[in-house]
Amino acid sequence: MTGNKGLHKKIGTAALAAGAAALLFTGLVLGKAVRPNVLFALGYEVQGVDLSHYQGTVDWARLEEQEVDFAFIKATEGSSYVDERFYENWKAAEGTEIKTGAYHFFSFDSPAETQAQMYIDTVGELSGRLVPVVDVEYYGDKEESPPGREEVAEELGKLLRALEEHYQARPIIYTTYPVWERYIRNGFAGYPLWIRNVYYPPDIDMKGRWVFWQYTDRAVLEGYDGAEKYIDKNVFAGSMEELEERFFIP
Repeated sequence: MTGNKGLHKKIGTAALAAGAAALLFTGLVLGKAVRPNVLFALGYEVQGVDLSHYQGTVDWARLEEQEVDFAFIKATEGSSYVDERFYENWKAAEGTEIKTGAYHFFSFDSPAETQAQMYIDTVGELSGRLVPVVDVEYYGDKEESPPGREEVAEELGKLLRALEEHYQARPIIYTTYPVWERYIRNGFAGYPLWIRNVYYPPDIDMKGRWVFWQYTDRAVLEGYDGAEKYIDKNVFAGSMEELEERFFIP
């Protein structure tokens, strides 16, 4: 009997220690001190990146060798800015099997109509590419002094509809949690969502509403030489066949 009591005590102590460790890990994750996303992201079949001029000259063949299935390339911002590496990346990526798309950085300070035209004039046709992406996130002092909900929703809606009408394909919205909560959550349910969460899987609190997930902004790959040593990595919540069927423009 004494031996069994000792065994039970050891089991109980181990269970308490395991529970405490689990709580500590959960606290570190929720407190954003630990980023376990790389492990969670391994469970997704389709992996990709997004990039801009910050990655410098890109060796697209080398990226492809590292199991990059898709890539979103920054094209435009607001009504007048074209990413300085866009055309170079857009052309160079054609020599690979990587599925590529172009994204537009939404400006809170510029009319939707001119933003849409800027993207259309810059990117041109999207045959053989992924559907347009509109990146909606805070910049400058916008988080401290956010624009009004109705004003942003109206302009963003105009931009999305203009791109959808031109390309006959529904654009993807890329966003962060604060912007999603303030501007997008209750008004754009029909648009595919690409969510940024670099600390834990968005299914914890978004219940499968996302289609693409940017799970880290601290990845390091071979094949680029820019001042920025990191590259954003993403996953698609589905198979390659589903990606092509839903988001690839023939």
